[in-house]
Amino acid sequence: MSRIGKQPIEIPSGVEVKIGENHMITVKGPKGTLQKAVPTGMNIALEENTVVVTRPNDLKKSRSLHGLTRTLIANMVEGVNKGYTKQLEINGVGYRAQKQGKKLVLSLGYSHPVEMEDPEGIETSVEGNKITVSGIDKEKVGQFAAEIRFKRLPEPYKGKGIKYIDEVIRRKEGKTGK
Repeated sequence: MSRIGKQPIEIPSGVEVKIGENHMITVKGPKGTLQKAVPTGMNIALEENTVVVTRPNDLKKSRSLHGLTRTLIANMVEGVNKGYTKQLEINGVGYRAQKQGKKLVLSLGYSHPVEMEDPEGIETSVEGNKITVSGIDKEKVGQFAAEIRFKRLPEPYKGKGIKYIDEVIRRKEGKTGK
């Protein structure tokens, strides 16, 4: 039995979960509404203030989708209740970030500033050399943070670039002379 899949999902007060046709899950909460079609084939039941995901059989595909389905629903419930944030840090001389309306403008040593528009449902904020990406959809927050990081990946020699706050960059020693 899937260790993650068999755990029930607690629904906090103020959060409403609806199961529609074709496994379309709608979760409404204080921060907003999320809708997602989870994999079909799983049995999703609403019991009082919990959601229980069970699998119909022990085929390999069912076993692999069991934990995934439960985690997708749990992430939606947590997102509309608390929200998600990712923090990035810019390191390097002359590397800067600023907000201009809904645009994030990055100066990363290129010949031009890199402009990134905030996607729908995602907010970014800049404080010094730290960028905070926040929203209710865990997938979108992580994807946008990864796209920002990709604009200037951290390099191992001087540590310049954009990295996650909790990321550790393995440093390398430079060339040595005779």
